[in-house]
Amino acid sequence: MDKPSSSAVTLRRNATFVLVLLCLGLLAHEIFGQHGFLALRQEKNEVESLRRQIRQLQQENDQLEKHIKALQSDPKAIERLAREQMHMARPGETIYSVPENGPQKDQSPAASQQSPPK
Repeated sequence: MDKPSSSAVTLRRNATFVLVLLCLGLLAHEIFGQHGFLALRQEKNEVESLRRQIRQLQQENDQLEKHIKALQSDPKAIERLAREQMHMARPGETIYSVPENGPQKDQSPAASQQSPPK
């Protein structure tokens, strides 16, 4: 058996080194590249998030369609909406409304606690 020359050993060692570097570069590209594993995982998460948002919007859309149909066909739904949003009442009824917030900012507490004029 002939002993390989030192130039052949060096060439083989350099070729192996280049192939290892090339494999490491390709592996890094597959993981971190524009279309690599991490980008794919991020896109899958985004797709799932968009699917959840679509389901939520479809449910909201269904509820709004039911509300529209009720307002088109159910007189009680129309009456309820008129009472709640427009503060309407039947003849003979009295509406009492409670303010949602405390005194307005432009009113001072002293002004709201003054006694009525005599």
